[in-house]
Amino acid sequence: MKRVKTKDLLPGYVLAEDVYNYNGQMILTKGLVLTDKIITRLEFYSILSVRVEDDIQEVPEEETLPIPELKELPHSAIIKQSKEYTEFKQSFDETINGFRSSINNIVELNSPINTNELLDNTKSLIAQAKNSSFSTMDMLHNMRQYDDLTFAHSMNVALICNVFAGWLKMSPEETDLLTLCGMLHDLGKLKIPDTIIKKPDKLTTDEYQIVKTHTVEGYHILKAQGVNNHISNSALMHHEKCDGSGYPLGLTADRIDSYAKIVAIVDVYDAMTSARIYRGPMCPFRVIELYESEGLQKYDTHFILTFLENVSNTYLHYTVQLSDGRVGKIVFINKNAPSKPIVQCGEDMVDLSKNKELHIDKIL
Repeated sequence: MKRVKTKDLLPGYVLAEDVYNYNGQMILTKGLVLTDKIITRLEFYSILSVRVEDDIQEVPEEETLPIPELKELPHSAIIKQSKEYTEFKQSFDETINGFRSSINNIVELNSPINTNELLDNTKSLIAQAKNSSFSTMDMLHNMRQYDDLTFAHSMNVALICNVFAGWLKMSPEETDLLTLCGMLHDLGKLKIPDTIIKKPDKLTTDEYQIVKTHTVEGYHILKAQGVNNHISNSALMHHEKCDGSGYPLGLTADRIDSYAKIVAIVDVYDAMTSARIYRGPMCPFRVIELYESEGLQKYDTHFILTFLENVSNTYLHYTVQLSDGRVGKIVFINKNAPSKPIVQCGEDMVDLSKNKELHIDKIL
């Protein structure tokens, strides 16, 4: 038996102990064979290490169900084939290039932060989506293959924060501020060596500790620039959790900046639903399910519930594949169970909230 850091776990390890969260609730049982999904759950729950048996078992590959031939084009395919999407993606790429240059100058040359310029470029993307047949979220849902841990991710977080502000009925001034908080939350990652940030393998303990310093690094850069406190606090606190299990300070809910609480939710959602060097994008409904089961104590209740209800609604009319292989279209979101919508499969209306064994495997 040995103790292994969560970030170093591999599929096939067998738990040598029951695993409890920070409130004393058991979340995994002794003897469980770890899979990628279970390891992701441990990371989500901020479990830093677990005891495992010395021997590693072989983990059978999950059955890949064939996708039935579709009678109509999926909603995502309609979006991707549209002129509006092509133009949005081109504008997104151009905005990222300008954003990369601005941020590099801020970090490397200590150039002043021009928040108005950063906002104008981002808001032009939002306006472009609003003037099309599709929403900002529609556009972002279909751009999940970016493997950029800093610039594309930060822009995604900024855009989703802007949408989230609307769900929270924030004022225009508050919306602009939250957008900037999302845009600059990972600024400190530019102080981390590329060899660590872009490393395709598991990080060592020392490397992981270095990555965690991006929160403090970003805070110091932004604080020195005299930006709004919510922006610098979001850089510092976006990995804090309401139950005190986050970093760098282990703050509890009452001490975490309200804007940082919002950025924290969006940061995790975008990271988990985007492609990474070591994995493809996770199905958004699996992420929503994870939030439902384990996120209410880690994130501000009002913010997380508002986010889950609204982000799930952005997938209405999308074509999905269920865990039993059936394909259908999402026609209704269950407010009390956003991860379990009603899916129309042919003539059948499948209410996932009443079929606990079923879930959405992928969005087509």
